[in-house]
Amino acid sequence: MCGLLLLLTLFSCKKDSYEVGIDILPPSDTLGVCYTDTMTVIAYTVLHDSSRTDESSYGMLGAIMDPVFGKTSTTIYSQFLLSTEGVDFGDNPVLDSVILMLYYTGYYGDTNTLQQVKVYELSEDLYTDSSYYSNQTAATYSNLLANQYYKPRPTDSVKIYGKKAAPQLRINLSKRTKYLGNKLLSAPASILGDNEVFVTFFKGLAIESQPVNQKGGFITFSTSSGYSNLILYYHNDDKDSLSYDLTIGDDAARFTRFNHYKYADACPEFRQQVLYGDTALGKDKLFLQAMSGTRIKVQIPYLRSLIKNRKIAISNAQLVFENPDKDTTLSPPEKLSIYQIDSAGNIGLLADYYEGSSYYGGAYKESTRTYPFRITLYLQDILDDETAANPYLYISPIDPLEDVLYCGRVILNGTSPFTPNYRSGKLKLKLTYSKLQ
Repeated sequence: MCGLLLLLTLFSCKKDSYEVGIDILPPSDTLGVCYTDTMTVIAYTVLHDSSRTDESSYGMLGAIMDPVFGKTSTTIYSQFLLSTEGVDFGDNPVLDSVILMLYYTGYYGDTNTLQQVKVYELSEDLYTDSSYYSNQTAATYSNLLANQYYKPRPTDSVKIYGKKAAPQLRINLSKRTKYLGNKLLSAPASILGDNEVFVTFFKGLAIESQPVNQKGGFITFSTSSGYSNLILYYHNDDKDSLSYDLTIGDDAARFTRFNHYKYADACPEFRQQVLYGDTALGKDKLFLQAMSGTRIKVQIPYLRSLIKNRKIAISNAQLVFENPDKDTTLSPPEKLSIYQIDSAGNIGLLADYYEGSSYYGGAYKESTRTYPFRITLYLQDILDDETAANPYLYISPIDPLEDVLYCGRVILNGTSPFTPNYRSGKLKLKLTYSKLQ
């Protein structure tokens, strides 16, 4: 009974999941417990491969001039579907205006920077059963439908015909030319009767953000049904003040392109490490950028040196990244992800991931300015299997199983920072283990 009470007492104590370690071992075993945070860790920054961005529930517009990563801008390519098939615009429809309405859902960066967006009509078919990636483009006609400057106002309501409406970006596609509106209003009934036919007639739009030379930011927009639309305002012989919505919605083919301009405007340290392959610079700084930008490649090359013809049991293994940056406008990602990539390019999550986020970690800890990952199970599996590979791990600002339309960046300390700053924490593997034989 006393033993049961002791166990209940031990395991009812609440501790930070990152502090659990040798204290869970019986006192008689602590003499065999070892701790180290000096194991060699190799880490450096690499370019991220392109990612699928099709059929996301969000679209992203905007441009930024990052002092470290340089220029990035985005373009949305999307179909627009008939909200009701078989629409009849009546006798002699006359265009009043065509407005592209995009509902704000979030922002990143400086919203006071003047942004510029150009809109073109697509000349290339998009397909919902095709895969589209972040480095792709779609062909357009040369006729420029809109060239609009704006400052994003993602938290301010707007007035439309005297009535308040949710925060949105409105782009007039009939100010420069009435071509698109007239094309849609004059479409024959055979075109307006079915969306499969309609998207061959009007293939969609390319909404292209232009680069900026300083500051800037990104805006995300909802593309779910009933939100972002293309609105035709018109009148006919029978009625004034008519409107009809073409929607994006879940059934429309769409994707977002990220353009990093080959990092021509990135800082020299970034270019030397990432573009020119000077991996030794990863000892100083590590650069993480979402939007299929960059990720960190990590390896623990001498892991098996812990064994030395004996078995060990790892009770706690934490890989800890530290953020020395105080930038508040370009805030660090709320969490990072860690994963493997096999020879076929398939992503594999670590065993620790499936123990839940409170165990696995990756979330940003503001108090210590760190991203701690628990990789205990992953390392133990490698040591228990003599034939197991010790592959590189990858650190990314996005969860590979989640939506890639996320904007964020952070510069982390490397394994041995060259220049001391206000924090001296380096990338470490904190390892607690016991010798079994």
